[in-house]
Amino acid sequence: MIGDISKAEHIYIAVGYTDMRKQIDGLSAIVQHNFNLDPFSNSVFLFCGRNSRIMKALYWEGDGFVLLYKRLENGKFKWPRNESEAREITPQQFRWLLEGLSIEQPKTIKKSYPQVVL
Repeated sequence: MIGDISKAEHIYIAVGYTDMRKQIDGLSAIVQHNFNLDPFSNSVFLFCGRNSRIMKALYWEGDGFVLLYKRLENGKFKWPRNESEAREITPQQFRWLLEGLSIEQPKTIKKSYPQVVL
């Protein structure tokens, strides 16, 4: 199926800002030259511009690239901006990102209660 990124082995996020005028060739050049990664690998590469309302995903399907584009009508993506290289994220972090949440969620602490033996 076209654009089925669920088969990707890795998900990389391009931390910082990307010129969203770039298309497949420009984004794959960023993956190769800036991040030293292979755009033809079974990986999804995510990019976001300065306004944080637009995200692009680049994915090689074996016979060609798929470029997915998502624009939020309300709100902005919680995009990490403090680094200048690609970072691998988990599928759960990808879902959080698409839902408008930060990819860094606080960890919940499991409370242990003493067991009462009757």
